[in-house]
Amino acid sequence: MPLASPERGRITAFRRILPGLALCLIVTGAALGLEAVERLLFGEAWLEALVLAIVLGTGLRTLWNPGARCAPGIAFGAGTMLEIAVVLLGASLSLGTLLAAGPGLLVGIAAVVAVAIGVSYGIGRALGLAPRLAILVACGNSICGNSAIAATAPVIRAEGEDVAAAIAFTAVLGVAVVLGLPLLVPLLGLSPMQYGVLAGLTVYAVPQVLAATAPVAALSVQVGTLVKLVRVLMLGPVVLALSLGARRAGGRGDAGLPLHRLVPWFILAFLALAGLRSAGLIPQAALPPLAGAANGLTVVSMAALGLGVDLRSLAGAGPRVTLAVVASLVALAGISLGLIRLLGIA
Repeated sequence: MPLASPERGRITAFRRILPGLALCLIVTGAALGLEAVERLLFGEAWLEALVLAIVLGTGLRTLWNPGARCAPGIAFGAGTMLEIAVVLLGASLSLGTLLAAGPGLLVGIAAVVAVAIGVSYGIGRALGLAPRLAILVACGNSICGNSAIAATAPVIRAEGEDVAAAIAFTAVLGVAVVLGLPLLVPLLGLSPMQYGVLAGLTVYAVPQVLAATAPVAALSVQVGTLVKLVRVLMLGPVVLALSLGARRAGGRGDAGLPLHRLVPWFILAFLALAGLRSAGLIPQAALPPLAGAANGLTVVSMAALGLGVDLRSLAGAGPRVTLAVVASLVALAGISLGLIRLLGIA
């Protein structure tokens, strides 16, 4: 009996993602194996599988291009699987964790994004970047990396080469931040709560927050993820403001971005699951399996994200873009630390 059309479509889609997804799973297995070796030799894992998956994936992609055959599966791992992992993470997080820091933190997150965009744009223009490229760098650094760049580009009518340069640096520096940010914990004497806020305010993407905070403490993971998601929600107002600004300046702008581009579905689902967890509506017995599934999917997503980063892509971007992105990131970290001290977060 021939297969129905929808079923045939699902099989075809699965076959398309299988090669790339298999590659992600191979990198994930290698990362888990290296973590196990660390525990065997040293009694603990200095680099968690989350971080190792990014490093291995990036190294492999820089040395070898998997090609178009693997692209759909890698995109699925870095996209759909990641979104599901973030949603499941909501089951392990209570909204009271963030609220315990006081309403000042919520206002502070919005203030950090606004100030960081202004400072980053000023740095870019001072270094001679074109206005549109400076805006892309500012929004990418200050909000959520590639997602912010992708949402902002059509609004300001950015050139393709500017978008490519901004995304290349966001991808590579995102990995560098994940690896380097935990070093600030002993250097600055940060508590798990403080470090979670810092990671949520400075790391580019939600999964990278998980990788940057997992080696420190569970509280850092919870706080960092929630702070980051609140920061991502700032993308909507920022894109709207840029669109209105473009219209006022005589440009066409693009105020018609669909809702899912401004507030991704997985953020709403994450918040809904966190709300259910806070209300005690998720059975305790279900929490460990959900947390385990979230962790496993996240490691696979880390491998997929790493496989999308080619370190050689930085070569053509130029020293001014390099300096602008790095300086903007340092400024964002300084502003974030200032907020932590100002609010007296312990």
